[in-house]
Amino acid sequence: MRKIVRRHLGKVVAGAGIAVAGTALMVAVTLPGSAGADETGGTGNSGTSGSTSGSASTGGGGQSGQQAAVPPGVVEQVPAEGAKGKGRDPLTDGEMARVENLALSRQLRGSGEDVTGQPGPQRISVDLAEPEAAEVDDPNAPRRADVSYYDYKNDTLVTRTVNLDTGKVERTGTQHGVQPPPGRAETAEATRLLIADPLGAGLRADYKDATGKELTSPDQLLVSSMVYRATPGAQPAVLDACGDHRCVRLFPKVKNGPWIDSRSLIIDLSARKVAKLG
Repeated sequence: MRKIVRRHLGKVVAGAGIAVAGTALMVAVTLPGSAGADETGGTGNSGTSGSTSGSASTGGGGQSGQQAAVPPGVVEQVPAEGAKGKGRDPLTDGEMARVENLALSRQLRGSGEDVTGQPGPQRISVDLAEPEAAEVDDPNAPRRADVSYYDYKNDTLVTRTVNLDTGKVERTGTQHGVQPPPGRAETAEATRLLIADPLGAGLRADYKDATGKELTSPDQLLVSSMVYRATPGAQPAVLDACGDHRCVRLFPKVKNGPWIDSRSLIIDLSARKVAKLG
């Protein structure tokens, strides 16, 4: 009997460690074997509860009874968040919104380009800045925030430091060839490009095998990502710019289902192209 075996590019991975080729190194990434198979609300934990019975003697007779039930937990209200943090407190939602508005100047908004090609650079992160050397022991030192953007128009990382007390941008730094971890919007766009690309056929096929449905949107997957940098001779020439370009590798997972192996596919977000490692 002749048996035909069909293999997809995106091989479903369940319960195995996958080797990730980064630059010239191999990075081991362990994928949980049962993760997602029986998930409810994003977790795979389950627990059991029960009652315990016992006996006690009083005088000459025996008495049995059930152990007292544990009182239910109490859910308390989250303390109200102030408009402004103090000292080294994490940035509040209000501070983050304010610092983003202050950092994104009209000039930067008009000249930059985000991951989808729209005007304005792509925001990567907003973090509480380290205090100046002379302010380390000063309890009243001003709070500052570092806001990082990636400008896809010229592949530049822009970092602006904003003084939250004065509302002024104190420093602006630009760097080429610096690739921080991808943000959520970048991961989503990379997934969208892969799904639409001919090289994403294996991913689409494996998703349909796992769910019986067509894969058309990043929202159907849980995806993590990492930056990919080129190593001369280790990839096709189309990926030689990765490192100067913003390139990522994806680790997709079916919601409440298995992981799908797409580690051989690299998405160049700057060029908006997908390539396969040799």
